[in-house]
Amino acid sequence: MDTSNLILPPALLEATENLALTLLASEPVVAYHRAKAHLESDLEARDLLERFSTAQRDLRQRQGNGGVMQADMDRLRTLQNAVKSNRVIMDYAETQQAAIAYLPEVNQEISQLIGVDFASLAGAASC
Repeated sequence: MDTSNLILPPALLEATENLALTLLASEPVVAYHRAKAHLESDLEARDLLERFSTAQRDLRQRQGNGGVMQADMDRLRTLQNAVKSNRVIMDYAETQQAAIAYLPEVNQEISQLIGVDFASLAGAASC
């Protein structure tokens, strides 16, 4: 559905903008953005995540070729433990999950207000 030429009634546009602002100001979303900024500014945490991601990718490729060695598994496990013990990374992951968990609550609230399952309507229009 092409919505580029869709014109919303002013009241609906205002309500939509207010919803977006309210979501951006909600504690779960604010905490997520704060943790994301902290992660992005922490070179050590970003480097650790990159090394972990590379090790995962390499291991998957080696599994496909049948060439996984115990040293590969040990390296991945060591990196995984380092990721789990990095507070910046874990704060980011936890706040991301909290923000994701918050959205169904918002959908439910909207659904109750309008008397329709909002989430199922929104899902039908997605790509």
